[in-house]
Amino acid sequence: MELNVSYESTSSTTKRASNVSLEEAQKNKLSGKDIFNSYLAEYQKEMMAQSRATFGTQADTFRLADIGYTGKPIGELTQDEAKALVADDGFFGIAQTSARIADFVINGAGDDLSKLQAGRSGMLQGFDEAEKLWGEKLPEISYTTMQKALEKVDARIAELGGSVLDTSV
Repeated sequence: MELNVSYESTSSTTKRASNVSLEEAQKNKLSGKDIFNSYLAEYQKEMMAQSRATFGTQADTFRLADIGYTGKPIGELTQDEAKALVADDGFFGIAQTSARIADFVINGAGDDLSKLQAGRSGMLQGFDEAEKLWGEKLPEISYTTMQKALEKVDARIAELGGSVLDTSV
């Protein structure tokens, strides 16, 4: 029987062993805890590698063109071009961004009120997660954009006969 284990020798230096036989594990007096911890460390290492690969793939597959942006690459914008993009009538401005968010939820839900309400809840959850990742209060444009998106989704919920109790961001 082969085991992947790590263990601490009597000289207090950590040794890494792989494919250790059961006999060798017994000879080195490895406890079940030593073997378990080794497997756990190896599992965590593998999960981190898989997570990096998965997130990398997701990041590589998202393109701004997927949301309709066909302008200059963001990193190549001048300061004035960047300001124009976030201006009131700009592609990343409040009106267009809130419309994209709301339309995504509304179109995904169709006429299903429960899906629409779940989408609204998902919008708020995603916004909350963004705040936590940001580590502090988001820029004011974010709150205004989310409020406008929620207003549009709330209007659709009302059209379908539903109601929203909390309309705050």
